[in-house]
Amino acid sequence: MRHEQIETNSALMLLLILVVISIGGLVEIVPLFYINETVEKVDGVRPYTPLELRGRDIYIREGCYLCHSQQIRPFRDEWLRYGHYSLAAESQYDHPFQWGSKRTGPDLARVGGKYSNQWHVQHLTSPRSVVPQSIMPNYPWLLATDLDTSDVADRMRALRATGVPYSVTQQEYDANVKKFGKVVADQLDITQATDNLLKQARDQNFDGIPSRVTEMEALVAYLQMLGTLVDFTKYDEGYFTTFR
Repeated sequence: MRHEQIETNSALMLLLILVVISIGGLVEIVPLFYINETVEKVDGVRPYTPLELRGRDIYIREGCYLCHSQQIRPFRDEWLRYGHYSLAAESQYDHPFQWGSKRTGPDLARVGGKYSNQWHVQHLTSPRSVVPQSIMPNYPWLLATDLDTSDVADRMRALRATGVPYSVTQQEYDANVKKFGKVVADQLDITQATDNLLKQARDQNFDGIPSRVTEMEALVAYLQMLGTLVDFTKYDEGYFTTFR
């Protein structure tokens, strides 16, 4: 009878729907105010360098996240294939995060260092030349297009407004030196963003073209750092030995 009364009384039903939605919203929103307590502290995690950041932007622009997740779940079949399950701290500087919900291709959370730079360049240019069964489209324009570096500092400032510790002042720089070390802190200095981007591209030459900095270079730089920042042997080692 009560169920029938609710269904036949639109005002009451609307009120109850609003109550349920409010409760659900509070359950999701309230924990965010305590995010610093819920994200574990993990050594090695840092913000993206200017070159990696531009690569991530290209990754999002080209829709790579539609087919590749970056979230390894804590299940046996997951870690056997991809490695240690994803830690919340790994995504603390991601806006937006790239966890994903669909895998047409493999998860990329631990792809960094798995293949050479040359393999990534060839795979992105012509996927079936290295993975015959791949259904991934070709991205030849990445190698032909020079990377736009004119707004990299503005992109870093935008992320700084969300809490990513890119530095502008000497005080912020000193804090980054203390937290990440001088080498990383130098890369996080917005005032030197373009110079740092060009230096990393020149020193590591991700695309194999030393005379230019291409979009391919930035994307490969981003892919090659995924999953490489954390020494996972320090975390939950017993969890995995339980299943071996």
